Amino acid sequence: MSLDNPSRITITAALPYTNGPIHIGHLAGVYVPADIYARYQRLQGKDVAFICGSDEHGVAIPMKAKKEGVSPKEIIDRYHGIIKQSFEDFGISFDNYSRTSAEIHHRTASEFFKKLHRQGDFIEEVTEQLYDEEAEQFLADRFVVGTCPVCGHPEAYGDQCENCGSSLNATDLIHPKSTLTGATPTLRSTKHWFLPLDQYQDFLKEWILEGHKNDWKPNVYGQCKSWIDDGLKPRAVTRDLDWGIPVPVEGAEGKVLYVWFDAPIGYISSTKEWAERKGMHWEPYWKDQNTKLLHFIGKDNIVFHCIIFPSMLKAHGDYVLPENVPANEFLNLEGNKLSTSKNWAVWLHEYLQEFPDMQDVLRYTLTANAPETKDNDFTWRDFQARNNNELVAIFGNFINRVTVLTHKYYNGEVPPLGNLTKVDEQALGELRGFPKKLSDSLERYRFREASQELLNVARLGNKYLADEEPWKVIKTDEDRTKTIMYIALQIASALAVLSEPFLPFTSKKLKNILAVTSSGVETSWAEVAKKPMLLPSGHQINKSELLFRKIEDEEIEAQLAKLEATKKLNAAEMETTAPTMEPQKETITYEDFAKMDMRIGTILEAEKMPKTDKLMVLKVDTGLDVRTIVSGIAQSFTPEEIVGKQVTVLVNLAPRKLRGVESQGMILMTENTEGKLVFMNPDEAGASNGAEIN
Repeated sequence: MSLDNPSRITITAALPYTNGPIHIGHLAGVYVPADIYARYQRLQGKDVAFICGSDEHGVAIPMKAKKEGVSPKEIIDRYHGIIKQSFEDFGISFDNYSRTSAEIHHRTASEFFKKLHRQGDFIEEVTEQLYDEEAEQFLADRFVVGTCPVCGHPEAYGDQCENCGSSLNATDLIHPKSTLTGATPTLRSTKHWFLPLDQYQDFLKEWILEGHKNDWKPNVYGQCKSWIDDGLKPRAVTRDLDWGIPVPVEGAEGKVLYVWFDAPIGYISSTKEWAERKGMHWEPYWKDQNTKLLHFIGKDNIVFHCIIFPSMLKAHGDYVLPENVPANEFLNLEGNKLSTSKNWAVWLHEYLQEFPDMQDVLRYTLTANAPETKDNDFTWRDFQARNNNELVAIFGNFINRVTVLTHKYYNGEVPPLGNLTKVDEQALGELRGFPKKLSDSLERYRFREASQELLNVARLGNKYLADEEPWKVIKTDEDRTKTIMYIALQIASALAVLSEPFLPFTSKKLKNILAVTSSGVETSWAEVAKKPMLLPSGHQINKSELLFRKIEDEEIEAQLAKLEATKKLNAAEMETTAPTMEPQKETITYEDFAKMDMRIGTILEAEKMPKTDKLMVLKVDTGLDVRTIVSGIAQSFTPEEIVGKQVTVLVNLAPRKLRGVESQGMILMTENTEGKLVFMNPDEAGASNGAEIN
């Protein structure tokens, strides 16, 4: 259910980890769309709180610190400063950017936990957790890696698989290894506090599956539905760590709040910090039922913001629930997945140094190519083309023509409006309709669509000038020329207003050129839709200047060369560090091996599992029966090329649910010398289904 006219809008953007700088994937997925939406709502006169801050807890921070031989505080202070400055320089208009190491956050998160603890909302359990005997510590989250049980990715973390986005527990991993020592961990008992998500199953089903079926993005709704349909289980909200917020109850020594319990509370503490600074009350932005709460995140955070955090808010009882969580998919770079560890990224702070005063070019490119419904690819060639062929050739060209001609014909003064022709009326009518078109797109979180509608305003101006040809008409009809230029200037002033959410630096520059910043001329979103005559006759504009500059081939070649150098460095490191062969696994007996029942089978049907990159659902004739097997081979094969193929099947593997589908066996695979997956087929051609492999 949507709030049609909320009293205020609280907008949160995912808290970035302070274990590295911001890159274009973060911008495209979260911060640019969130900033566009916040700026747009402010232009509508809405009471907006745009909230964010650095996430400075969790295992990633001490891991980075150990690697660099410094303290965790040195890490968070360094990257918090870089991230915060980068956001400011890039024009992300947060009302408050805080940090989870702040005292106000520690207090807020502790009070939140204690209230749920007093209410009896947690389950205390002694469970077996992974423990590194060599390091003498429990392996929380990213201190352990292994094979993802959902998609088969071999480098999944103990809290999440970055390949398929699944949220995991460390004990879910297949073949887990400690990232501290490389040792295979053992299981050891430890006490933790769990949030019983199963008790919120009915609430989440009604709130999400029934209440937001038609207004949440399909990728968000689908992931939530998969989790709810699979059946929710209690989730630990504490960890055995020495870095984080201490669990504020007796008997919890040496334990801290799980980062995904404390981090979203960071939105609340950041709002408190902002309100205190402004001398305001923070509660209405989180507790008033007429407040619209929105979370802008990437797809890897969907479960935490749609399942876990709402369950926490529901348990607490005082807070509003998010109305929408417009999560984006992932952005790749030049055909490869962005990777912080491999330095395969375009870092924001470096971009701002190498392309000074070109913030809006990157904002526009990332918006026009936003990964809203599927993973998209950023390429430097596309970046250049977007700038040169769209911003320069369409937007900038129109403004330059209008302002140069105004100074040439009228010394920079807006001419009087004469009689309107049918063409004039049509142009003004189209212009009047653009605010609604943009609003319709933005209210549905379709930022790509909105960016192209904005460019259509400039296209309208270019077409109007090209059709009316004032440079020719002035030789025969000076009055008609004045009307043409008057209308062209109104289109330019509308662009100055409507571009502000998308291109804030360009908007400011254009407003200065049109001299509306301090002249008292009323320029607003509503005025464009109403009149749209924003610049009065006799108004003096300033000298023309270029809004955008052309990006040369040499600049792009330099960026591509930089990436190529990174690629070669990564390849060299892999060559020197990668073992030539996996070490022998622990010894088994013949009886262990004899328990494995491997049979020849034939794939009868195959289809890619929706909303996953690697999983394929197969129907396999094993000779014993026809069974369903889920296999992580979708990136190596198409369904069409494997139907009818004979394969080796481990038929007596215990069934396991993967994304709601019960897999009743395993297809045995191996890699060839090129690292590509190949089937372990029987030696004899035409072997019968069900034939045993000994």
